[in-house]
Amino acid sequence: MKLKALLTLVAAPVVAMAASIQYPASKTVEQVDDVHGVKIPDPFRWLEDVDSPETKAWVQAQNHVTFDFLQKLPKRDAIKQRLMELQNYPRFSLPAKSGGRYFYTYNSGLQNQSPLYVKDTLTSEGRVVIDPNTMAKDGTVALAVTAPSEDGKWLGYGIARAGSDWNEFRVRSLATGEDTADVINWVKFSGFSWTKDSAGFFYSRYPEPRREGNQVFSDLANQKIYYHRLGTTQADDTLVYERPDQPKWGLGGGVTEDGRYLLIYVSEGTDPRNRLYYQDLGDAMKPAVKGEVVRLIDVLEANYSVIGNHGSTLFVQTDLDAPRSKIIAIDLAKPDRANWKTIVPESKDVIQSSAYIGGKIVVRYMQDAKSALALFSPDGASLGQIALPGIGTVGALSGREDESEMFFSFTSFTFPTTNYRVDLATGQVEVFQAPKVAFDPSVYETQQVFYTSKDGTKVPMFITHRKGLKLDGSHPTLLYAYGGFNIPMLPAFSTSNLAWLELGGVYAVANLRGGGEYGREWHLAGTKLHKQNVFDDFIAAGDYLVAQHYTSHDKLVISGGSNGGLLIGAVVNQRPDLAKVAFPAVGVMDMTRFQKFTIGWAWASDYGSVDDSAEMAAYLKGYSPVHNVKPGVRYPAIMVTTGDHDDRVHPGHSFKYAAALQAANPANPLPLLIRIETNAGHGAGKPISKIIEETADKFAFALYYTGGAAN
Repeated sequence: MKLKALLTLVAAPVVAMAASIQYPASKTVEQVDDVHGVKIPDPFRWLEDVDSPETKAWVQAQNHVTFDFLQKLPKRDAIKQRLMELQNYPRFSLPAKSGGRYFYTYNSGLQNQSPLYVKDTLTSEGRVVIDPNTMAKDGTVALAVTAPSEDGKWLGYGIARAGSDWNEFRVRSLATGEDTADVINWVKFSGFSWTKDSAGFFYSRYPEPRREGNQVFSDLANQKIYYHRLGTTQADDTLVYERPDQPKWGLGGGVTEDGRYLLIYVSEGTDPRNRLYYQDLGDAMKPAVKGEVVRLIDVLEANYSVIGNHGSTLFVQTDLDAPRSKIIAIDLAKPDRANWKTIVPESKDVIQSSAYIGGKIVVRYMQDAKSALALFSPDGASLGQIALPGIGTVGALSGREDESEMFFSFTSFTFPTTNYRVDLATGQVEVFQAPKVAFDPSVYETQQVFYTSKDGTKVPMFITHRKGLKLDGSHPTLLYAYGGFNIPMLPAFSTSNLAWLELGGVYAVANLRGGGEYGREWHLAGTKLHKQNVFDDFIAAGDYLVAQHYTSHDKLVISGGSNGGLLIGAVVNQRPDLAKVAFPAVGVMDMTRFQKFTIGWAWASDYGSVDDSAEMAAYLKGYSPVHNVKPGVRYPAIMVTTGDHDDRVHPGHSFKYAAALQAANPANPLPLLIRIETNAGHGAGKPISKIIEETADKFAFALYYTGGAAN
């Protein structure tokens, strides 16, 4: 059966189903906070306690209603089957070389998690080093970090359970395949960085949370950097750096490839700016892990990211006095700013990332949210560009400073992620690993348009659809966006999106302010008291798609996750007529209390906080999705999604939002549901089987309200 046939479904029976839904009762409590004189009601405060018997009963009741509804949607099984067929293709991660070997992940198709492989040469057969699928029957244990040692004897790795951000670090012998007794706990937001002698590694951890309550959702403070020597216990680890005077600062460490320096990045929340410190380890084969920490840059003024070093000279990507970034050289022997040298100056295009590989500086540029690759010598001389296969995204770079071999990945909306190998000495570029997916990309096309937002700003948007599409407003259209934290939304391949295209749908991605598509200024234009720009940009994108007759408001589906979930929640409140279906996923829905849970306080650099001022408190309350649900409004069909173990964005956000929607509009003509995934987190490491199930539910739900004649 062709999936496009599903668009002929008649929606009338489901409208009747929606009208007959009896939502679980959500009690209200008398809770009003006074913040700087701003009154903030919170009648569903009790749903923040995710472990209480009341909340657990509410979750169970909500899931019963939701899954009972979803199971009645016809054609869901056909969609799921096609999603499985599309997803069932072999795929590789980009290889990384260490200790003379190549490490990469490989998934045969429908494995819940991708096992890690190693091969001795590019042409030799790979062998499995770690298969996380063997660690949990339901596939909910994921590899979060992998780090081969420099001598090629050990693999450091971190595992995450049930989607949590908490990691457990272990070490495995590459000779025997057995784990050592080394176990590191209470690790979150940390790298795993070996010393050159492979005798131990640096990592960051938090203090063990209090045992009262749920440790998964504990507040985070006092992150510290430690050194662990193989064969010892975690209790014996060496404390390398801490800042008890700044408990909310984030501390991360990484060793330079030559083993000489430990670089320490000091951050404040999610602010892209950081401080940069270092420790001279001395003899790389006998590192002095207790040496003095030098505060090289001790002011929060710009982002500094070391991409490599040559002796005492660090090559640093920074946006200091360069909103679209540049690359400078800092000689640690002469660290005064007067001696800093610009190697690659700022240009009209944004430097998204860069690397020092084979004695050359490789720069990944963004040109209107599309990638370009350029090469420079260490003194800044241009060495030309690396040709890319088309308009799309360079996803990652891999290579060593002392070898000319480099790998990069490339992808686009209808171009499966493909790995390329480059010989930087000769300039030769070749396909290294190309997946084969069961679809024909030649029948689809992607175009980039620029539309006008409310204040006149031109905003880019990618639109992908079948070639020869008739612009008559009849096509179900899925509009996705994020708009925050300096994160750009770039072209990327997704089998889920392919299924949507096969169903006759249009897929659009809007590059809203708040993201990183045009550098620092574009990001700041969507933060704090300018957050409304993000919502205006998204609303304008939806109106553009309707005005240009790609779709109609009755066939538009809007979707976003995390900060993008906040986006959808805010837009649904401000323009309930914009779309027929809305999918706010793992969203930040209570803008007055996000700072009180797990890592939420770190987001104040983008959002601000009600604690800042009366003005900020009123502004945040003014768009907070939970606080702006209104009775008597005809809302679109909404399915909120979250995970019960989401320790990034606390599930209480979604719980309270769903409760507010249902309480205010129990007779809404379209369903207001929440789908709560159990034993799952924010999204990272989510098993393939769970992804397919959720996507099938969403697409079946969306098509019911956009594909029929009786809407």
